[in-house]
Formats: sequence, structure tokens, C-alpha cells
Amino acid sequence: MIFVSNEEITDPRINLAIETYLVQEMPVEEPILLFYINEPSIIIGRNQNTIEEINTDYVEKQGIHVVRRLSGGGAVYHDAGNLNFSFIMPDDGESFRNFGKVTQPIIDALHDMGVDGAELKGRNDLVIDGKKFSGNAMYSTNGRMFAHGTLMFDSDVNEVVNALKVRKDKIESKGIKSIRSRVTNIKPYLTDTHQNMSTKDFRQEILLKIFETDSLDDVNVYKLTDKDWERINAISDKLYRNWDWNYGRSPEFDLVRRKRFTIGSIEAKMNVSEGEIKEIRIFGDFFGLGEISDVENVLRGIKYDKEAIKEAVATIDVKKYFGNIEAEDLIELLY
Repeated sequence: MIFVSNEEITDPRINLAIETYLVQEMPVEEPILLFYINEPSIIIGRNQNTIEEINTDYVEKQGIHVVRRLSGGGAVYHDAGNLNFSFIMPDDGESFRNFGKVTQPIIDALHDMGVDGAELKGRNDLVIDGKKFSGNAMYSTNGRMFAHGTLMFDSDVNEVVNALKVRKDKIESKGIKSIRSRVTNIKPYLTDTHQNMSTKDFRQEILLKIFETDSLDDVNVYKLTDKDWERINAISDKLYRNWDWNYGRSPEFDLVRRKRFTIGSIEAKMNVSEGEIKEIRIFGDFFGLGEISDVENVLRGIKYDKEAIKEAVATIDVKKYFGNIEAEDLIELLY
């Protein structure tokens, strides 16, 4: 494994660009580990409707970055008390959506630090005593993938509540009453010897445990070159500093269909005129492969009746784009 240092950058628009560069362009076959700590930010899932996920007035007043990532899943809040990790690796065809496999090194490291209750629960959450401290997501492209996640070490939970909107159906699906009741930081669970740790100290401890060493000298480090940084900044300008990417243009829709599945929520917003789907956008926190625009293109322009939708959906690899749901589930959602 190779560790790539982000050189203490806290701008999420650069850190996500580093990750994108590593998965899309870094010419190495062995796994890469990347850590980053962001200044206050909301990181939106690939297929989410940004405006519906954030408390816009609060976010703008506080100067919180809003950045869309490449991977699916839900929106997360980052601050200086949150450590983000990313494993970049070849896509072996068996690891995508296998969150147990990719989060185990993190769980093992936490167990070594005295957090015995850390475990994977549900689709993609790491929890302690049933409370979430880490959300995880994945992205795959051209035979490579990354699996990344948050680690709430000493994050401001009040800011999570203030900055994000959480849908009532999502809260109810987990049997809880509020965000505060379902999230926790890692720091209170550490042994007494670790209680004075900063987020950066915590990062170093996790790094050493993943590399199974007591010395940073034994960590295989790759230093990004000037050429690497040139590409990283170009990616940042194209995507993560681009309003169209982060927010997207979302026209008014006259028909909204939404349902929560075990793989996450899916929402279809459609303009239907003269019995035809003139426009459609699909949002959600599901984990899919491929571009959701492929699905939208298949459905755009067809008659809005069940048989026409059924014929169109039959041409779509539903599990590829959405995860473990059936074609009938998508048809029922749309009609």
C-alpha cells in the first residue's frame, strides 16, 4: 500500500480533486491510502438534489463549502474534528458495495485504540453503541475504484444539525427521533491515554496501525509532484469549484415520486405533458455504478403509462445503476 499525503490542505475542493486524480489517473496498481481533514463543508452525494439536502441560509451565512463528490450515498458534514479516509484500488469486481471488506482496517485500528464497540451496521455506517460515527461510499470507473468514509473524531454535532436537512422518512426508517440521538464522536470512547489527541494525532495513529508499524519511517509515502498538482487543480476547476457540478440546474417538476428502499432513497422528478415524460431527473442516496443520466435518457420522451415505462425499464440494468432492487420496484416508483 502507498500513502499519499495531501500536504495538510483543508479545502474540500482540492481534497476531492486529489482523490479523483488518484482514482482516474494515478498509474499504480497497488492500493493507495489518502487522508484529509476539511474546513467546514457539506459533501453531497453524486445523485442528490443539493438544495433539498442543505439549510441554504445557514450554510451561506456561515461560509460553509458545498461540494458534490463522485460517489453515491447521502450528504455529510465535515469540519476540523472529522477525519476522512479513502482507499483507492483496482476494482476486482467483488469489492464494490462490500463495505465490510473496506472498513475492516479502520475498525481493527479503532479496536486497538480501545474502541471495542466499533462495528459496521446496516448498509454503510460504522457505529459505536448503535450511534453512527462514520458514513461510507464508493465509486468505480475504468477498472479502478475508491472506498471512502468519514470518521467523526471530535466534530461539532450541533453544526451537523444546523447545516443539513434530514428527511423525516430517513429518520423514521432508522427508528430514531433526531440526528443528535443517532450520531457520536469517537474521542469519548478512546482509552485515557488517547484523550488528549487532536484530529491530526488521531490520523497518525490510524495511519500507523493500518501500516502495522510504530514508525512513520516505515510508511510507504508518495509525494505528489508538480505535474500531479497541475492535474489536480484542473480537476478542481472543472468539477469541485464549478457551481453547475455542485448544485446543478434543477427545473421545476410537476410530478414527484419518492420511495425508500433498503439500498437507500430514490426520487424521480418528472415533467409530464401531453401524456409524455418531457423531462426527468433522478435523485437519491443509493450506490450505483454508471451515470444516472443513462437511465434518465432512456425514460425521457416515452409515454407516461405503465406499459411504456415497463418496456423502457426492461432495457435498463436496474441493479447496476441502483443496487439490489428489481425492475418492478423501479416501475412502481415511476408510476
